[in-house]
Amino acid sequence: MSTLVSTLTLDNFETLPIHDRKCVFWTMDPAAVESSKGFADPEFEKEAWLSMVMLEWGPCGQVAVRDGVPVGCALYAPPDVVPRVASFPTGPVSHDAVLLTSVRAAAGADDPASLHTSLLQAVVRDLVNRGVRALEAFGVRLTEDETDARFAAPTSPRDAPCSDGTCMVESDFLEKFGFEIVAPHHRFPRLRLELDRDHGWKEDVEAALERLLAAAELTVTEADARVPVGAR
Repeated sequence: MSTLVSTLTLDNFETLPIHDRKCVFWTMDPAAVESSKGFADPEFEKEAWLSMVMLEWGPCGQVAVRDGVPVGCALYAPPDVVPRVASFPTGPVSHDAVLLTSVRAAAGADDPASLHTSLLQAVVRDLVNRGVRALEAFGVRLTEDETDARFAAPTSPRDAPCSDGTCMVESDFLEKFGFEIVAPHHRFPRLRLELDRDHGWKEDVEAALERLLAAAELTVTEADARVPVGAR
């Protein structure tokens, strides 16, 4: 199965996975979310926020689609248009950075770690091309229960609740990708990835090398399989 990662646009909002089309964890003030429960349409609010950011700032999302089915997305934006930022003890976000709000694989998606990496690479490539100096994120350190819940597929895609554990990026993943902690915290550290022109080039070269190695291994395996028994 092939996975295509492409930039979110005003015309393909429906390519976001179901949870991400309705999640307003980052895009509405926490107090407003509480007061509007049962009244606001979260999908409408999310689409309105994304449209505002794209019209005023430009692309703010990358979407992964596998065989025509949305399987994940990454969203990012200038921190001053993300209401949830004000509630974190490790804020504010640096003035020269864009904020990564989410990198998510849809419930039940195969190989979520690889999918997260592909999405984040697409984010970095976009921001490098736009001359952005850094990408920052509020990471989360998950409890054991939250980790189990994150990888357990809900009974319905619409059942996944919005919370720290489901809508934030794990600190461990960000650090493995190359982010460094700039504001420590036991629960919500803030991390930063410096961006430069080498990022996109290095990712392309590494991806090409991985493909070459995989092809070489396949060739060797096929050659071994053709050697007659007893001829080795």
